[in-house]
Amino acid sequence: MRALLSVYDKTGLVELAGGLAELGWELVASGKTASVLDEAGIAHLEVSAVTGSPEMLGGRVKTLHPRIHGGILADRSEPSHLADVADQGIELIDLVVSNLYPFSSDPSVELIDVGGPTMVRAAAKNFAHVGVVTSPADYPGILAELRHAGSLSEGTRRRLARTAFAHTAGYDAAIVAWFDDLEGAAPVGPDDGEAADVLLPPTLHLTLERAAPLRYGENPHQRGARYRLAGAPSWWDAATQHAGTELSYLNIFDADAAWRLVYELVSDAATPPGGAAGGAGGAGGAAGGAAAAVIVKHANPCGAAVAHDLVTAYQRALEGDPLSAFGGVVALAGTVTEDVAEAVASGPQADVVVASAFEPAAVTRLVARRKATRLLSAPAPEAVSRQVRSLGGSWLVQTPDRFESAPEGWKVVTGVAPTEAQWWDLAVAWRICGRTTSNAISIAHGGQAVGVGAGQQSRVVAAEIAVAKAGQRAVGAAAASDAFFPFPDGLEVLARAGVAAVVQPGGSVRDAEVAAAAEAAGIAMVTTGERHFRH
Repeated sequence: MRALLSVYDKTGLVELAGGLAELGWELVASGKTASVLDEAGIAHLEVSAVTGSPEMLGGRVKTLHPRIHGGILADRSEPSHLADVADQGIELIDLVVSNLYPFSSDPSVELIDVGGPTMVRAAAKNFAHVGVVTSPADYPGILAELRHAGSLSEGTRRRLARTAFAHTAGYDAAIVAWFDDLEGAAPVGPDDGEAADVLLPPTLHLTLERAAPLRYGENPHQRGARYRLAGAPSWWDAATQHAGTELSYLNIFDADAAWRLVYELVSDAATPPGGAAGGAGGAGGAAGGAAAAVIVKHANPCGAAVAHDLVTAYQRALEGDPLSAFGGVVALAGTVTEDVAEAVASGPQADVVVASAFEPAAVTRLVARRKATRLLSAPAPEAVSRQVRSLGGSWLVQTPDRFESAPEGWKVVTGVAPTEAQWWDLAVAWRICGRTTSNAISIAHGGQAVGVGAGQQSRVVAAEIAVAKAGQRAVGAAAASDAFFPFPDGLEVLARAGVAAVVQPGGSVRDAEVAAAAEAAGIAMVTTGERHFRH
């Protein structure tokens, strides 16, 4: 039995090679793989000894040879194949162990592997007779099966071949993405002359690897799993679960929405006037010197607040809509101390609490409140590069929805301008509204969401829901609309509730009419020129 070893990742190589040698396998190795076996004192043949040709072109050509690929590709059930290899004096290769250069980590022409993918694909194609191993994680199982059975089963070879093709597919996808970056100014097609878009290229190659199975999908009768871009871990991969039951599909969906919004709320534009007290022990925030808390239910914020300390931020977020908060996700931009945990434990049941960190006493307190609540500490969420949504056999792809217009660039369209406090509330309301399902209206007062109307076909109804939740807290508050007011009626709902300032994108043919209605009601209105629909 002969095995060909040619790996970039040397993890577990010595153990695998040593185990194969003990089982009587003949080993063939190339380049630096051979050097590692030399240092370990493991007997092997160099590829050049098999091919009769030295490595050349700086290592670009070493395994590309009939004596290698004939040994891999020969169909042992086909007499003519066996005759060919016998005539050429080619020895069969029964196992190929190879993994490719980590192209995504340091992309360059020199990391575009040719011989490796060719070898891997050849072995995977001939899985009926040849085993191919591309992941060091498979080494122990391979050795165990060989020791027990003397050979790899057909099922194992088929599974390994599938993994091998996924490995080369991901590798090729990374190279295509690199070319997209290099050719950002190249024409998309031969005739249109349109500049290529790095985020929306002519073809899109996403290789996703399963990161974690889930209890079930959106509903119990659906299966689900969390995937990630191969070679590109997300914030979820660095999160630590300290307590609670296994995460579900909706736990992850809602927690991601909450965690991203809480970080947006502690950006500089949302910092409380006069700066934040901040500090260790949960009082400080993740950015901008503020502490923030968000409560999400069904991917929409039902409570959110920015304050000088985390306890206050949570309490004020809860006040926004305590009824909807039951069974929601709580996101806290800071460290959860025992005091913060006491505040959360005294509130409605939370299915997930995600924060920057948890003190041990805080975990103990929250577990005592409810053992099933998932407690997650996590780093800042990674930036979104593109958004992808499936529609059966079609896909919608777009660039990320970012808050690109800052309050400094907003335009006051009424005679009365917002006060300093109102500017802050407008910024907070704008962020909350932009992360709420459309049509959406949010109302904020003192850095606190006091009313959110989400997911309505009518903007008027969204405004009515928001003011109904806010009640008297709407008086003197600031409101945001995720898209323009097509008529003054939605604004008039806010005006009757006592809202004092409104931010909206503008862009309607009736903008002047809406601004006039705001003027008549004594409301300060500003436009952003930026819409944030969310479906």
